[in-house]
Amino acid sequence: MARFIFITGGVVSSLGKGLASAALGALLQARGFSVRLRKLDPYLNVDPGTMSPYQHGEVYVTDDGAETDLDLGHYERFTGVPSRRSDNVTTGRIYQTILTKERRGDYLGGTVQVIPHVTDAIKEFVLADTDDTDFVLVEIGGTVGDIESLPFMEAIRQLGNDLPPQHAVYVHLTLVPYIPSAGELKTKPTQHSVKELRSIGIQPNIILCRCDREVPEGERKKIALFCNVRPENVIQALDVGSIYEVPISYHAEKFDDRILDAFGLSAPAPDLARWQEIHRRWTQPEGEVTIAIVGKYTGLKDAYKSLAEALYHGGIANNVKVNLEWIESETFEKEDAVAHLEEVDGILVPGGFGYRGVEGKIAAANFARNHRVPYFGICFGMQIAVIEAARNLSGLEHASSTEFGPTAEPVVGLMTEWVRGNERETRSKDGDLGGTMRLGAFDASLKPGSHAAGIYGTTAISERHRHRYEVNINYVPRLEQRGLLFSGLSPDGQLPEIVEIPDHPWFIGVQFHPELKSKPFDPHPLFASFIKAALDQSRLV
Repeated sequence: MARFIFITGGVVSSLGKGLASAALGALLQARGFSVRLRKLDPYLNVDPGTMSPYQHGEVYVTDDGAETDLDLGHYERFTGVPSRRSDNVTTGRIYQTILTKERRGDYLGGTVQVIPHVTDAIKEFVLADTDDTDFVLVEIGGTVGDIESLPFMEAIRQLGNDLPPQHAVYVHLTLVPYIPSAGELKTKPTQHSVKELRSIGIQPNIILCRCDREVPEGERKKIALFCNVRPENVIQALDVGSIYEVPISYHAEKFDDRILDAFGLSAPAPDLARWQEIHRRWTQPEGEVTIAIVGKYTGLKDAYKSLAEALYHGGIANNVKVNLEWIESETFEKEDAVAHLEEVDGILVPGGFGYRGVEGKIAAANFARNHRVPYFGICFGMQIAVIEAARNLSGLEHASSTEFGPTAEPVVGLMTEWVRGNERETRSKDGDLGGTMRLGAFDASLKPGSHAAGIYGTTAISERHRHRYEVNINYVPRLEQRGLLFSGLSPDGQLPEIVEIPDHPWFIGVQFHPELKSKPFDPHPLFASFIKAALDQSRLV
């Protein structure tokens, strides 16, 4: 039977529970165990699919088409275990399930309550499909004391009693702040956070202290005394230079040892060779490149979390440092793109929704094409590249997307149907927004001899999608006559998946999101190739 590790957070948000969970999962893997990671999100949205990136950061998409929390991206990048729809649940989804049952009469007229109905639904989610896994790590979103997280806290408290002895361990991540005026670290916030946790019936086994400097032994003993844990189970989580150094840092602090002790288990020392090699490449690069990311959510880097990490993975693959220059696309609607892009080694236009900043992205694609700078367009970035080429190469001066309103030249239009496996899926223009895009993994066929096929080393690929607009297949012949090559199509030949310019050093747009499958120990081939092209570009300057 699986053993469960519940990770809660206290004092403040954004301490890194997701990274802590992912790094611990990687350490347990390195000791020979199988792991699965899950996230409980307390907000009332059914999923983050309709939330603004400024509110929530990026939406991470799984192979099976779930729109999930960005922490699931950390889980995959650190462990390589593909996340599933069953690995992320929100309060909204829990209540949606319960209310559907109530309307159907499943509760036989009984009063539906938070306890036991909501907590039972949460426990059912936590326990589902875990029999073939050694450890299930469950991160609870938010901060202890938040009113919306109470049902989740109660559910994991109950699980501590429901599961067999030594099958549940609680890890509490807190902040130990340094007060410059006092010249010391303060343990009181951690004490109060643990007090709040214990007041709802959860005694943490391990306290993970986020801090920017060493926590002296005296302070650790103080935390242990006031929080009712053993001194060796007060573990510091120091700031490090890269998130991929975290597994190494945690092992140095014996975090994984203490976890196994709490379960009464032993295991061989972890094999951290791949993490040490990643760390070496990160700290000892043999060169550097600068990539401009021209987007519309650049004010919040978490909106492009997987994208940034995939670019870093491309740097790891080429043993170079990748500098990211975040540029708000609206800038190019007021200023000349040359002033901002002439010094960069590569240009990437990521996904996005809506008309704001579109003309600036088109200007970036135009600059990359004309100045022969490596260009990578992802999802919306591919559509932008096609619209730019339609206007400036094919003479379609009114080329646009129906996403922005009626247009005489709908080079990009709304999809209303597509094929998933043997099933045809349909959507309505006036339908709900949530969960209605083309979501999840879809196959694509690449043209033999194309640049894309050469990069992948195959003509059959599967990539994750999240979009509802698509390049109009009817414009493909005219665009190909003017120098574009649609080198990737859906298996039925109806949906363009990859476009490239064969006589350009590196100009590729993809309708899918390759960043979602990239890992530091297995960089996505498109990102590795793009960074290699950027490195070649830097040597030309």
